[in-house]
Amino acid sequence: MAWFRRDKQPDEKLPQVANGERRVRTEGLWQKCEGCRQIMWKKDLETNWNVCTKCGWHSRIDALTRLKMLLDDGQYQQFDAGLSSSDPLGFVDAKPYRERLLAMQAATHLSDALISAVGCLAGHPVQICVMEPKFIGGSMGSVVGEKIARAIDRCLAQRQPLIIVSASGGARMQEGAVSLMQMAKISAGLMKLDQARVPYISVLTDPTTGGVTASYAMLGDLNIAEPGALIGFAGPRVIEQTIRQKLPEGFQRSEFLLAHGMLDAVVPRLEMKPYIARALKFLAA
Repeated sequence: MAWFRRDKQPDEKLPQVANGERRVRTEGLWQKCEGCRQIMWKKDLETNWNVCTKCGWHSRIDALTRLKMLLDDGQYQQFDAGLSSSDPLGFVDAKPYRERLLAMQAATHLSDALISAVGCLAGHPVQICVMEPKFIGGSMGSVVGEKIARAIDRCLAQRQPLIIVSASGGARMQEGAVSLMQMAKISAGLMKLDQARVPYISVLTDPTTGGVTASYAMLGDLNIAEPGALIGFAGPRVIEQTIRQKLPEGFQRSEFLLAHGMLDAVVPRLEMKPYIARALKFLAA
């Protein structure tokens, strides 16, 4: 079948690509929205802080992106960057906890699931703690608790407001009761902030669950959430299996919690910084 063969020689003026080296160059450039299922140009989505321009769906963002979005010029000073877990229980599940930590540290370039920093938000100096959901599900272990506790101490010493952005699956099971102790440790610190009349703003994002919800995520002077965020203690599937009833539509989503008095506001991501700025101005008055 000679008519299927190309006998013409390629133009030497054009760049030549061997058949084995041909690749699809658009791979990874598009992303499907979880809300409207539309395919979007990834760069456009990132420019809009991962909020769908068609339906407003809020995709998850990492801790570094969150800091860049909230702080003036994306500038901040980080604290306790080298603090990492000592694996107090020598825990082993599918693989040793120590190996899991090393793998997460290599993948995220973070020592644990939280970044603690100081910076300015619309000119207001703030201490800010942002959780990283990619680090073992943003779970709260001893390092997360210690970083927040140290941030609270700095707030008390310098009388600067505290902002915590939660994105977590809850307490870290690999640290057992040590992780659960962080709930009481942080809550006690937040009580000192309240007594000293230093503002604390809690920002809840998707997801905020387990021991994080049961402690500091819901203890803010102002508790605000992003649209559509999953917020709760046990997951909806676990609750349905326990009570053997169908849950209401939108159960444990931020809009549902706002309607039932569990939140003070639901604020779109693009409006979050000016909203917090107004709140800081009001709380400092």
